[in-house]
Amino acid sequence: MPRAKRIAILTAGGDCPGLNAVIRAVVRTAQNAYGWEVWGVADGMEGFLKPRNEGLRLLTRNDVSGTIAHGGTILGASNRCDIFAVPDARGTPQDRSDRVLAAMKRLRLDALICVGGDGTQSAAHRLLQRGVPIVGVPKTIDNDVRGTDRSFGFDTVIGVVGEAIGRLYTTAQSHHRVMLCEVMGRDTGWIALHGGLASGAEAILIPEIPYDPDRLARKVQARMEHGKRFSVVVVSEGARSAGGPMTYRTDDDDRLGGVSFRIAAELRERTVLEVRHIVLGHIQRGGSPSPYDRVLASRMGEHAVQLIHAGAFGQMVALRGEKMTSYPIELAAQGPRRVPPRGPLVAQARALGATFAAADGSDDAAADARHLHGAP
Repeated sequence: MPRAKRIAILTAGGDCPGLNAVIRAVVRTAQNAYGWEVWGVADGMEGFLKPRNEGLRLLTRNDVSGTIAHGGTILGASNRCDIFAVPDARGTPQDRSDRVLAAMKRLRLDALICVGGDGTQSAAHRLLQRGVPIVGVPKTIDNDVRGTDRSFGFDTVIGVVGEAIGRLYTTAQSHHRVMLCEVMGRDTGWIALHGGLASGAEAILIPEIPYDPDRLARKVQARMEHGKRFSVVVVSEGARSAGGPMTYRTDDDDRLGGVSFRIAAELRERTVLEVRHIVLGHIQRGGSPSPYDRVLASRMGEHAVQLIHAGAFGQMVALRGEKMTSYPIELAAQGPRRVPPRGPLVAQARALGATFAAADGSDDAAADARHLHGAP
C-alpha cells in the first residue's frame, strides 16, 4: 500500500492568538480527511537547525486536543531566525536553507505549511524557489499581510485595545486629562485605526499619515475650550511627525517604542493641559483568541491542507469577503498592506469627529465624506 503523506507545519514570527487553532485544524483535517501524518517544527525555522531532527516531532490528536482556545503556540515561535543568514561561530551570516531540504528529505515530508507574516512568507517564497513544496498561512495581529482581508489574531487585539481605551476614558474624564494610548503597529496603523474607531477616540495617529504636533494640540485645546475637558489619543508605535524619525526604545535598539512619550512632551509644550501616556506593549499579543479568531484560524488551517491536497504549492491561504481562497506567496511577501490615507475607514473616522492631525492638512471631514460616497 502507498505510504501516508507526511506534511509539516511551523509558526514563525511573533506569537499571535489563534496559532494553536491553526495547528489543531491542520492536524485534524490531515488525519480525518486524508489519513496524513503531520509533523511540527519547533520555534519557527530554528527547528530545522537542530541536530538529528530534534526540532521536529510527530503531532497527534492528543497534542492538539483542547488547544483551540489557548493563546501562544504549542510549537514555539521565533522572529529572529533568518534561515538564509544564520550567524556562524564568528557571527558571519550563512545560508542554512539546505537544512530545510535535508530535513524534508530525511523525514520524507511532502509539504511544509508556513504560518507567519510577510517576513515569513518572504522566506517561504525563497524556500519554494529552492524546491520546497510550501503553502502559506497569514498570521499577524497587525492585519497587514497582502492578499487577505483579515488575519487571525487581529480581532482579539482590537478587543484588548478597545477595552484598555475604555478604561482610560474614565480616568481622562475624572481628572480632565489628555490620555495617550500607544499600540502596536510598526509600519501600518490598522490596530490604532480600528481601536480608535471602536473606542471613539478623539485622535488617531498612524504611520501612513504623518502628523503635525500643532494640529494635534489645537484639537485637544479646542475640545477643552468647548467644555470637553478631556481627550483620548490612540497612537501607533510607528507614528511619526512630518519629516521626523520613528521612535526607538534606545539609540542602539531596533525595536520601536515610546513615541507616546515624545507626543506627550510635544503637547505639554503647546498646551497647559495635563497629559498622561500608556504603552500597551505585549499585553496585546497574549491571551485566548476571540471566538471570531478561533473560527478564522480553524478555517485557514483546514484550507491549507486542502491546498496541499490540490497540489497548489506557492499559494497562501487568504480570506476575501467571507470566502476562503488563496493568494500567491510571491505577492504576499512584497511588503505590508497599509492603511489607505484616503480609504473609507479613515474617511469615516474623520466624519465621526476623529482627527489624524495630518501634516498635509487633509483632515477635512466634509471632503472625506464626499470622497467616500462618490459625491463631487
